Amino acid sequence: MIGEYEIKKQICEIGKRIYDRGMVAANDGNISVKISDNEFLCTPTGTSKGFMTPDMICKVDIDGNVLQANKGLKPSSEIKMHLRVYKQRPDVKSVVHAHPMYATGFAIAGIPLTQPIMPEAVISLGCVPIAEYGTPSTDEIPDAVEKFLQNYDAVLLANHGALSYGDSLITAYYKMESLEFYAQLLYISKQLGGPQELSDTQVQTLYDLRSKFNLSGKHPANLCKTGGSSCSPVKEEKAQVSDNDVSAIVAEVTKRVIEQLK
Repeated sequence: MIGEYEIKKQICEIGKRIYDRGMVAANDGNISVKISDNEFLCTPTGTSKGFMTPDMICKVDIDGNVLQANKGLKPSSEIKMHLRVYKQRPDVKSVVHAHPMYATGFAIAGIPLTQPIMPEAVISLGCVPIAEYGTPSTDEIPDAVEKFLQNYDAVLLANHGALSYGDSLITAYYKMESLEFYAQLLYISKQLGGPQELSDTQVQTLYDLRSKFNLSGKHPANLCKTGGSSCSPVKEEKAQVSDNDVSAIVAEVTKRVIEQLK
């Protein structure tokens, strides 16, 4: 069984990865790992994720009480968000919060990642909703995120960043990496005239493929199999206007123009 010190080293390595990839700036972001039912290792507040050392990693219990922290260090101010995930998702062993450029851009614009544009994103993420804005370090963000925990493994945080979680630290990190890659590709395709989305049939085939892979975690495909809502965006139907309606509109506009000319 891997020891605490090794897990702390892994947290530092993942912190360096998200920092080097530009997913966080300065002291942004936080990472945590569940090591027992009541013990969690987490990154310290006010420390760059790219320059951490194992001795900087803190330990808290399920209620956020500090179990261990070296002098001058305190657990992440957003540990409440992490602990809410662990409380609601017993299968989760690690949580990663970052501010990846493109994904955060969509979060700031209020645009969830719902367009099925590539098989890998459909299989690993399905789609990524946006949790409403909350003040950092308060219960507002955990409350907003909780609504999506049972059906998604990644969530955008309105005007804030992104959150991903999984059954291991590397899985949680890969979710964040996949999320950012998905957002970047969607952004680029929009600049090129708009993405060619996969059809509903193609998406369902990928959902079926995912189930055969026995992938861990929660996924929108699970909703679809139980008659719930689909991950695909809702396509708006164009209103049907009859010839008589068009004629009436034209007549009214013409009447008002003539009255203005008089």
